[in-house]
Amino acid sequence: MSTSHEYDRADAPADALRLHLNEHTGGCSPRVLEAIRRVSAADVARYQDYGPLHADVAARFGIAADQLLLTNGLDEGLLAAAIAWLRDDHREAIVLEPAFGMYADVVEAVGGTLVRVAPRPDFALDVEAVRAAVTPRTGLLFATSPGNPTGLSLSADEIRALAGLLPPHALLLLDEAYAEFAETSWLDDVRARAGASGVVFPPSIVVGRTFAKAYGLAGLRAGALMGDAATIRRLRRVVPPYSLNVFVVAALTAAMDDTAYTADYIRQTRESKALLYAACDRLGLGYVPSDANFVLVRAGDRRQALLDGLEARGIYVRDRHGQPGCEGCIRITTGLVEHTAQCIAAMEEILCAGA
Repeated sequence: MSTSHEYDRADAPADALRLHLNEHTGGCSPRVLEAIRRVSAADVARYQDYGPLHADVAARFGIAADQLLLTNGLDEGLLAAAIAWLRDDHREAIVLEPAFGMYADVVEAVGGTLVRVAPRPDFALDVEAVRAAVTPRTGLLFATSPGNPTGLSLSADEIRALAGLLPPHALLLLDEAYAEFAETSWLDDVRARAGASGVVFPPSIVVGRTFAKAYGLAGLRAGALMGDAATIRRLRRVVPPYSLNVFVVAALTAAMDDTAYTADYIRQTRESKALLYAACDRLGLGYVPSDANFVLVRAGDRRQALLDGLEARGIYVRDRHGQPGCEGCIRITTGLVEHTAQCIAAMEEILCAGA
């Protein structure tokens, strides 16, 4: 089968202001570096024991240990879901557009068939379009909340409605990579419904999380899948037994421990979004209000001028023009306020100079 999808890593110079990959623009917590420095030569030489880390991370998410699978970045979790669910007569995977490019990559990697559902003009969920896309061959549905590149969240009712459209054998993988920046999440809703027996996940829904965005661990590659214990067991069977490296094992709890550092970054992302919204209003640019750590800006016919002008100034943002519903759009990471202010000043210089 020929491959027509390959994720664009959009590399940038090391000294650039990287506002194109939604990374933590302030870097990881100092506690992470301290934990890594404590890794010994013997630690590096050994296969890692994930048991204590696994139990600790599960407890922090408020779930049972058998409801969690740690992965080498969330990307490995996406691939694992494709391997485990796109089998036999169930090889169709539905993707709600616009979407993260890795969904298409993992579907094609396992020989699956990609079924794209186009967005509404306002990017709202089109339940009827999803219903029309579902067939007995559907094995997997990828949904994102908050969405990438829109930053829009799905409600708990919308997520349950999506799962209800799927055949009994299919899985809804809910990608919550940016959930820490939102006011609430589906995982929050599931935990709020927990009873005396603990958190209960629907067997047909798995939620994915990453430690790359809010915790600043993109370079270490750490992600997680959470769901019903039987569903997680099915996923664990296709994930390599030692896919997390020794530095992740050392650093992950250190990153989660520094709650003040993470909270301050989330606060700054919200302030940054407000600053960018105001700048867009001044400059006559449209935008989509975002629950994530980025904003989709509708630049229209000024898109290329912004892309070129920002890159010339060492500032990299993401061109989203080719994605469904994103004509004329760029996506800008909104991290530390000082970085957002630098980008805004450059945008104003570019657009006002061309006025």
